[in-house]
Amino acid sequence: MEQREKDKEKGNERWSGAIANLSEMATNLDSLQKLLIKKAVYVDDETFAKASLGSEQARRIKILEQRVETLERELDAAISAAAHARTEKRQAEAAQKTAELRAQEITRELENTTKVFELHMEELRAKQEEISKRDKDIKLLEAVIQTLGGKESRSANG
Repeated sequence: MEQREKDKEKGNERWSGAIANLSEMATNLDSLQKLLIKKAVYVDDETFAKASLGSEQARRIKILEQRVETLERELDAAISAAAHARTEKRQAEAAQKTAELRAQEITRELENTTKVFELHMEELRAKQEEISKRDKDIKLLEAVIQTLGGKESRSANG
């Protein structure tokens, strides 16, 4: 799309140049016609050559001025594009820095969550060990009770 705009701009510049040339030719024709009407057209070859040279130089100057204007517009467009690119770069850098800070924050949160999880796991293991120990104690007590209960029933029977 950008290439199409450049081509369109070049086409417009060519048309502008062609119209300017036609306008200049019309002006020159009017001048020649006025000179013919006044009958002051007769000049020697040297004067005619100088006038032709001056006219050609004026035409070249006009073309060069148009080219300078075109280059100035292109330069302005390039400066604007560069400024826009710099702005986008700064925005991208700011977004990247924000993303990096967010990633660091999430990493810290994960590390903290991991530590809390580890503490809970240690606490659960300790409680499980305590439960296992109490379970063993209960089984031992039950065995003692059964043993003592068995002796009592034997002494009562015997």
